[in-house]
Amino acid sequence: MIKKLISKNKDYIIQMRREFHKYPEPSFEEFRTSKRIQEELAKMGIPFKVVAGTGVVGFINKGKKGKVIALRADMDALQVQECNDLDYCSTNPGIMHACGHDGHSAMLLGAAKVLNEIKEELSGEVKLYFQPAEEIAQGALKMFEEEPLIGVDGCFGIHLWSDVPCGKVSVEAGPRMASADLFEIVITGKGGHGSLPHQTVDAVVTASALVMNLQSIVSREISPLESAVVTVGSFNSGTRFNVIANQAVLKGTTRTFNPEIRDNFKNILERVTKGTCETYRATGEVYYTFGTAPCINDKKCSEIATESVKTILGDNGVVKMEKITGGEDFCYFLQQVPGVLAFVGAGNPDKGANYPHHHEKFAIDEDSLEIGAALYAQYTVDFFKK
Repeated sequence: MIKKLISKNKDYIIQMRREFHKYPEPSFEEFRTSKRIQEELAKMGIPFKVVAGTGVVGFINKGKKGKVIALRADMDALQVQECNDLDYCSTNPGIMHACGHDGHSAMLLGAAKVLNEIKEELSGEVKLYFQPAEEIAQGALKMFEEEPLIGVDGCFGIHLWSDVPCGKVSVEAGPRMASADLFEIVITGKGGHGSLPHQTVDAVVTASALVMNLQSIVSREISPLESAVVTVGSFNSGTRFNVIANQAVLKGTTRTFNPEIRDNFKNILERVTKGTCETYRATGEVYYTFGTAPCINDKKCSEIATESVKTILGDNGVVKMEKITGGEDFCYFLQQVPGVLAFVGAGNPDKGANYPHHHEKFAIDEDSLEIGAALYAQYTVDFFKK
C-alpha cells in the first residue's frame, strides 16, 4: 500500500527536490527552504512549529496514544560552486546541494503526504524534523532546545548515498558513521634570524616533528582491529624565507567508531604535543572540540528497517555497506532514542550520478527519491506494529 501511495506522489517529490536544488542555502540560512517546507505542510493540513531559526517540526496525530517516532531530514547546502549542466542548477553562486540534503527534505515531504493520508490507521504520533545546519553539526542540538525528543520511542533518518547503486539500501546494525572531532594545536617557540638558528626555538621544526609523531597514535596506540584516523589538514607558520618562525598552528580532525577511543583522543594529543614540544624546547597548547559522535544503528530497529526495505524493494534491495568515516549529526538523535540511519542508494553512472559527495558535479539518480520516501513511510508503519 505504501509503495503505491508514494508512487502517485513521485513527480511531486522530484519537483520539490529540484526546487530545493535550484535555491540552495548554507547552514542556519535556509530561509527560503524553511518557508517552502512550511507552506507544503500547511497545504497538507499538517501542524508545525519553527525551531532553531530555520528548522521545522511537523506533527501527524499529535497527542495520539501509542508510540512516537521522529523522522529526520536535513536541508542545508554546501559552499561549493556547482558544475553540472541541469535545468535546475544552483542559482546561488558558490552554494550547492552537493550532499543530497535537497533530496532528503523532498523525500520527507513525500512521506508526510502519505502518512497524513493514512493517519487514522497509524497507532501513534509522527514528528517530522526538517533540520538545519547538519553540515556544521549544530542543527540537531539546536532543534532539541525547543523541541526535544522527550517521549519519543524511536527515530529514523535517511542519507542518499552515491556510492551505493540506486535500488539498494543499507540499514545494518552497529556503527555506521564515525565521530568527527576537531583540534587546533598552537606551538610557541622563539623567533630569530634564519642564519642563527641556535638563538631561536624553531616552531616550524617542532610542528613538523609533531605532525610525524601524531601519525604513530593510530599505528602504535590503537588496536589494528579498530578504525581510527588522526589527520592534520592545515599547517600554518612563518612569514619570510630567512626568518625562523616563533609560532606554528596545526589544525586537524580525529575519527573513530569507538566511543572509548574518541574520549581518549584529547588526552593522547595533549601528551604527544607536550612530549614533542619539550624535545625541541617549545611549548604547545591543544584546543580540542568535540564535534559529532559515532552514528550507531540499534539492532532491533535495524531488523525492522530490513523488513521495510524488503517490502518496498524485495529481498535483493537490502545491501551491506562498509561503515563510513564521515560524520553525521543524526548521531544526536541516536544517542537519545533507538533508531536507524539508512543509506539509500542514489548512484547510477548512466545518469551521471557517480561523483562523490561534496563534489562540484555531485548528482543523484532521482529514482532513489521514490524509494527513500517510501522507506520513511514504510518504516513508520512497521515501527508502530512492533
